[in-house]
Amino acid sequence: MQYVNPPQSFMQDELVVVWNDGSLQLMELNPPDPWLADPKVQEDLEPGEVTVTYLTHACMEVKLGNKRMLFDPWLTGPAFARGWWLLHEPPADALERLCKADLIYISHMHSDHLSYPTLQTLSERHPDVPIYVGDTSRPVFWYLDRSGVKLTNINVVPFGVWQNVDQHLRFMILMDGVHPEMDTCIIVEYKGHKILNTVDCTQPNGGQLPHNVDLMMSDFAGGASGFPMTFSGGKYTEKWKEDFIKNERKKLLNYKAQLVKSLQPKIYCPFAGYFVEAHPSDRYIKETNVKNRAEDLNALITKQDPNITTWTPKPGAVLDLGLALRDPSDRNSITDPPPGTQIYKNSWNFDLYLNELNAAIHEEIFRHEDWIQFYYTWAGFKNYNLVVRVIETDDDFNPLPDGYDYFVDFLDLSFPRERPGSDRPYEEVRKATVWNVH
Repeated sequence: MQYVNPPQSFMQDELVVVWNDGSLQLMELNPPDPWLADPKVQEDLEPGEVTVTYLTHACMEVKLGNKRMLFDPWLTGPAFARGWWLLHEPPADALERLCKADLIYISHMHSDHLSYPTLQTLSERHPDVPIYVGDTSRPVFWYLDRSGVKLTNINVVPFGVWQNVDQHLRFMILMDGVHPEMDTCIIVEYKGHKILNTVDCTQPNGGQLPHNVDLMMSDFAGGASGFPMTFSGGKYTEKWKEDFIKNERKKLLNYKAQLVKSLQPKIYCPFAGYFVEAHPSDRYIKETNVKNRAEDLNALITKQDPNITTWTPKPGAVLDLGLALRDPSDRNSITDPPPGTQIYKNSWNFDLYLNELNAAIHEEIFRHEDWIQFYYTWAGFKNYNLVVRVIETDDDFNPLPDGYDYFVDFLDLSFPRERPGSDRPYEEVRKATVWNVH
């Protein structure tokens, strides 16, 4: 399944590989540059006409004329069970801003972007606000009916088609080339000025993106809190984990810097990485899973291309796009939070959210051992030469006396009572009662 262009042939853009009910489909992004449809002439922006306010993590409020648009509102509670918590303290009026938004874009179903605790507040105050998601094969709101969150104006829109909001404002959702079934990104255009938000996409729009946008935003930190921290045995020593994480961080930093350099945005802002494994039981994860810093990425971009203006946002900070485009050195183009503003969270009210999570863990299904086989059979992953042992532990990763301890052989999807053969690829996963693997 390697993609190869014969020497001296015309170059075909790489096709997107999609699995659909067991069959393989190769999809061509067509047209590859859909944002070129119906081009608009850029008009001058007045001061204050287009502003971008950073709230927290991946949540930005974008004022575009008389419309306010919010991206990925995670403003309260945890993500990934108890695994992630907000690093930055959102502005005191963040939930008010959310409930007064004219439209909301949610990029994908991961809970640091699709936050049900946050959407619960929205559903109580403004349930009919227009929410836009891409037409992914895995619906973003697949859990909505069972969540208790009542939202009445969810719009699933096709990829690569302009959605007109008013005379000057439109947006377009694009799919990820690596995870087209789930991840999306967005281009927002106002009076011909483009804002590109690639969010968590690994290869946004298959790598085909607009150049010279006015503002580009992307993730920067890296995510998964489970692998390789919760793996043990064999090669998974502390030194191996440290080297692996360091190498992955470096690769991601260089990739993001090269992507920004190749696209030449006028302004670049790293976001969607301001989270922390704050719960005391995840201290080992937090200390081991070291993240990239936004400041380091911006420094690397500036070193490679000083013509690109970079912005490291703080909660409540505001970028005035019109002023920034006129003069990138204008200090008035960015308004920082007032002195004394709390930037980092120092409490998370764990019990409020974890009581509900812990109640779910003790549901009837988890009391029966056959739920394990039911789950793996339902997932259907097999014909892969790997044996995994899963050990249920306490918060310090010590095995529970009466906890689950089982093997899964993915070659034939069997559940042996002992490890089958020392020559087989083998991994151990220790998981606490509330699993924090991303």
